[in-house]
Amino acid sequence: MARFYILDLSDEFKRDLEDTLATMVNSVDVDVFIGSLCDACSDTVALLKFFRDASPIRGGSRMLNVRIYDYENKSHREEFLIQNVRRVPTVSFIKGYVRWTGIPAGEEIRALVETIMRISENESGLEEETKKILRTLKGKVHIETIVTPSCPYCPYAVLLAHMMAYEAYKQGNPIILSEAVEAYENPDVADKYGVMSVPAIAINGRLVFVGVPYEEDFIEYIKAASEGKLGRGKNRTHGEVSGI
Repeated sequence: MARFYILDLSDEFKRDLEDTLATMVNSVDVDVFIGSLCDACSDTVALLKFFRDASPIRGGSRMLNVRIYDYENKSHREEFLIQNVRRVPTVSFIKGYVRWTGIPAGEEIRALVETIMRISENESGLEEETKKILRTLKGKVHIETIVTPSCPYCPYAVLLAHMMAYEAYKQGNPIILSEAVEAYENPDVADKYGVMSVPAIAINGRLVFVGVPYEEDFIEYIKAASEGKLGRGKNRTHGEVSGI
């Protein structure tokens, strides 16, 4: 796989990251799944350890706890099964309901930072009506947000999808899995949906948005998918980048 991202682990970036993570309220666990024949795995581990080391220390421990699972270690394979991780690298939060499949580098770092902060603050930032709907959903929903490292709009789509899954989980209704899929590392997923522009969002195996959806439209599609009534239609979005 060609490398389509620049991994910035500079002192300047670390200082900026430290300033942002300094206001973490609660500790956050992140699981990093790696394996052999994986070009981006070592960079993914380095990135998340960098984030860990930039997080504040409270009670003698870092507020960001990074756990690494290597498929080559047989004792780690059970966690792959528990979280249903089939590709590496995968970066996972809240038992795998919020994840990146592929390194969250480039523009995706913005979504990674904001996801950590919102989980730490125990607040999704979603509208109250959205939270109300998420509380009542019944059927399972799998959201795939196809992204590239250079896409400036992708972090907004990813964060919105991730917070849908997080809010449902927080309310004791963990039926949404939000997965940000890096297109260059997982070209078969992008090809499956015929993705030509990013961000592209599929719900339960059907491409429904190209661009960043409006929250009120997104939750209606999630609700329809949960009820087995997902259809096509005109989807309002804003912000997309042509070509991947």
